[in-house]
Amino acid sequence: MAAEWDWQTGKGLLGMDDPSEVDAAFERGEASLGAAVIGLAFNCPPEVASPRILRAIEVLDRSRRDFPFTAAAHVARLNGRLTPELYAALRAEGMGGFADHAIRDTLTYVPFRDLPPWFKWQLVRTTVADKLESWRLTAADAAEEACKVVRRRRS
Repeated sequence: MAAEWDWQTGKGLLGMDDPSEVDAAFERGEASLGAAVIGLAFNCPPEVASPRILRAIEVLDRSRRDFPFTAAAHVARLNGRLTPELYAALRAEGMGGFADHAIRDTLTYVPFRDLPPWFKWQLVRTTVADKLESWRLTAADAAEEACKVVRRRRS
């Protein structure tokens, strides 16, 4: 499989299934590490991918920092669980930043009973906030429609 991995262009790295190859790429400082950790998330169990995702969160610069969080989101989607270390990393980053989509995917794909307390709270908080926003938009649409009806009757 190694022949299919092109570290210069990133081609084939989403098929990465060799954690030792990713470890060696960390040592070499490869530019396409983000794609490789996403590949590990696709092709390896969470316990194998998690340490590399965490390392990528630590070492990748701001322009590539979203890759490891995308990998964490894929781990949640594909496995319905995360490792305790990934939960901690997502919580440390928090909502509203690079981890926002990964946290939301975790809340969607990991069963509520399996979520740590902070994630359970986030699920309740976001569900209530989303419902309130839905009601606000519904009320705004109704008010706009009422204004249109009043304008039509005046003319």
